Amino acid sequence: MLLRNPAASRNAYPAEFARILSIRGATESREWLRCWDGLHAGSTPLRSMSGLARRLNVGGIHVKDESVRSDLGSFKALGAPIALVRLILRLWKDRGLDAGDVFRGVHKNLLSGFTVISATDGNHGRALAAAARSVGCRCVIVLHAHVSVEREAAIAAYGADIVRIEGNYDASVTEAARLAAVHGWHVVSDTSYDGYEDIPRDVMQGYGVIAAEIIEQAAAQPEHPAFTHVFLQAGVGGMAAGIASYFWEFHGAQRPCFIVTEPAQADCLFQSAIQGRAAHATGTVDSLMAGLACGETSPLAWRILAPCIDAFQTISDDQAVQAVKLLAEGSDGDIPIVSGESGAAGLAGLLGLAENKEWAETVGLNRDSQILLISTEGATAPSVYASVAGQSAGAVLARQQAFLAAIAA
Repeated sequence: MLLRNPAASRNAYPAEFARILSIRGATESREWLRCWDGLHAGSTPLRSMSGLARRLNVGGIHVKDESVRSDLGSFKALGAPIALVRLILRLWKDRGLDAGDVFRGVHKNLLSGFTVISATDGNHGRALAAAARSVGCRCVIVLHAHVSVEREAAIAAYGADIVRIEGNYDASVTEAARLAAVHGWHVVSDTSYDGYEDIPRDVMQGYGVIAAEIIEQAAAQPEHPAFTHVFLQAGVGGMAAGIASYFWEFHGAQRPCFIVTEPAQADCLFQSAIQGRAAHATGTVDSLMAGLACGETSPLAWRILAPCIDAFQTISDDQAVQAVKLLAEGSDGDIPIVSGESGAAGLAGLLGLAENKEWAETVGLNRDSQILLISTEGATAPSVYASVAGQSAGAVLARQQAFLAAIAA
């Protein structure tokens, strides 16, 4: 399904939004993250997919590959760590702590009795656990019934204490808040709710680093965007808001067309657009796209998204599988890319539009369009990836290296 957003505007980035998310804040986050050894040095690749662009009859397609951001394998490595450090700086503001020193573990003795907690579908919890281990505090992660044992083990490997509950993601969010209240712990969540906005804002601000890198890599200018269309997959909406806000502030009224994609059974943003407010999903919220299987829109993210997303789109699990396989194959002469089920959701959305002339016309998709996709994760659950892609992540990476070597020769 595709829904054009009648509330979308082409105005300059509002000053009230700049007090929530800003280029300045993203720049500061980027500088701080350079002090954390949990990230690989440099920017993640922006891959040109000219073969796929010819197949879909568009001007160009580029894929930002977040699978190599860190050993964590996803873009979440930018959000939870920044939110954790900003929280520590606020709580110990009288100590005048330096963010870089916190990331480097200089204050482990000070933070040894400090505990953070979060609910997760996998990647956010893994990133928070890794950051907590670096700074020296305790981390508790609440997992719901649909999170695989494989994802649980990946989180526990970073020293987090795991709490298992029945129900879905939203139930785990509720349980994390309850445990925090009982024990005096601090919730570090990527979704906002009434009275809880500072930390989700900080998480989203970290995601702005992705947009900053893309603008540099594409040599975009404020009046001349490198991309006409940006596909942003969404769970609660945090990543979409973090990246869209950066592009909107940078390009102003010349911003690209933003299209949000999400699972059909976890359509909380689609429903928010229909109702004109942060809303709940209407489906089961049980999707193969685990990182996007969220039932409730983050109100803070929605505040940013409501006036700038041009269209909201729902996709099926089968479409996500098709996109994972397409990227893995590297067909039409393109580089093979390891992209997980949630990571390939943007491409799934593009494929859906390319197959529907009416939908394509609704968002102005044509032979001149320059498309940006963000592959938000790699094979964060290797066995799931192999079953979806029909091959292991290692096999795809081997062909990717061969592709790069051939270009370099």
